[in-house]
Amino acid sequence: MTRIPPRSGTAFELAKGASLTVIDPEGSQVSDLLAYNAQDVREAISNGRTFDYEETLHLSTGNRLWSNRSNPMLSIVEDTVRRHDFLLTPCSTATFEHFYPDKPVHRGCFGNLAEALEPYGIGPDDIPTAFNVFMNVPVDGESGLIAVKPPVSKAGDRIVLRAEMDLIIGLTACSAYDSNGGSFKPIDYELG
Repeated sequence: MTRIPPRSGTAFELAKGASLTVIDPEGSQVSDLLAYNAQDVREAISNGRTFDYEETLHLSTGNRLWSNRSNPMLSIVEDTVRRHDFLLTPCSTATFEHFYPDKPVHRGCFGNLAEALEPYGIGPDDIPTAFNVFMNVPVDGESGLIAVKPPVSKAGDRIVLRAEMDLIIGLTACSAYDSNGGSFKPIDYELG
């Protein structure tokens, strides 16, 4: 088990067939997840392709996360929360300036991911919309309005994903106030 400290991020390789378990050890904490083809990092996780092929906004056990080249990257094999977001981009300094003008500016998940992924040749412009594990973003079916609500995850909740190709993974303990119900906690992960 590896712990990502609050408001930070990491990157690592995940071999095809291996599993990644993301755990919320204390509850109500979001983790931004990115995936890239380890053989060609121009192939990256895609929310649009995923929504298209999975035909749902509510991704959970049995769904796959797809790449911009229409290849499955990760399969969700276990999910105790069943509430994640794949609409909103990683928080950044601009996010803090826009939504939290009265709070200190933080580089956010975007900055944390950019630093963690840089050794793999992945730059800031290569960061797509993340799969926001445990993030609670309800969508009003009539108006289309979205809201960011506190996560419903409890201490020990998890999601388990299986790699469908050799991957480079970026993973954070999210830094945005609203996404995490106003506090910042760690994220644990385990490779198997």
